[in-house]
Amino acid sequence: MSQSNFSALRIGLFGAGRVASAVGPALAAAGHQVVFVASRTPGPAAALAARLPGCVALPPAAAPLPAAVYLLAVPDAAVPSLLAATPWPVGAVVVHLAGALPLAVFATQPSVRGGVLYPLQTFSPGRVIDWATVPLFIEAADLGTEALLLGLARSLSPKAAMLDSVQRLHLHLAAVLASNFTNHLLGLAQTIVAEAGLSFELLHPLVRETIDKALAAQPSAFAVQTGPAVRHDAPTLAAHAAALAAHPAWQALYAQLTASIQAQAGLPRAA
Repeated sequence: MSQSNFSALRIGLFGAGRVASAVGPALAAAGHQVVFVASRTPGPAAALAARLPGCVALPPAAAPLPAAVYLLAVPDAAVPSLLAATPWPVGAVVVHLAGALPLAVFATQPSVRGGVLYPLQTFSPGRVIDWATVPLFIEAADLGTEALLLGLARSLSPKAAMLDSVQRLHLHLAAVLASNFTNHLLGLAQTIVAEAGLSFELLHPLVRETIDKALAAQPSAFAVQTGPAVRHDAPTLAAHAAALAAHPAWQALYAQLTASIQAQAGLPRAA
């Protein structure tokens, strides 16, 4: 627990997917009581509830049990319908965990106290998260909810801060570029080396050095860009395009990324 005046909270958790499966145990480890897990998928909800002391699984149509905070760890698109379908207690603190969803989503439910608790991290089954390193961003409709959520966030991580919906949207966009798109490109790289009968492990040292170098770069990662695009190495670019002939979508993506790198570097686009 990272705050000296820690106050344990009763928490209701909606969702049983990747985020909920990471947040629920973290809350329990921090000393909070997760009183229920509610989900449209009974099996995962029951499995997650079984991992949390004193927690029960609820069917999706059930009225929520009393709690100090209700966390909506569900896909962004499911939040509005969940808000509308749930019989919330008057004055309930209802909080979503989404990066791109504004606080204004709670405007349709004036009887609840809306808030946001956004963990800037990627979650996958089997991966252990060090919550002390995870930035948590708070937004709330009123000062009381803000203070409550800030205390909750600080019980999980010392890296808790306020952030409004516009800033959070841009941070989420940057996170998608840095994490999700990077992961996709690594998947393409893994497929390409596998098609050539090679091991993806050959690229591990390069990937680690690329990430470490980009994180340390000043004033930005653009300053340490390398490769045939920034060198304007037309023969190599053409050879790579030819090698991607069996994957025309990837070939187009390669061309688009090459053009973006060259535009950022102020170079003319390759023919």
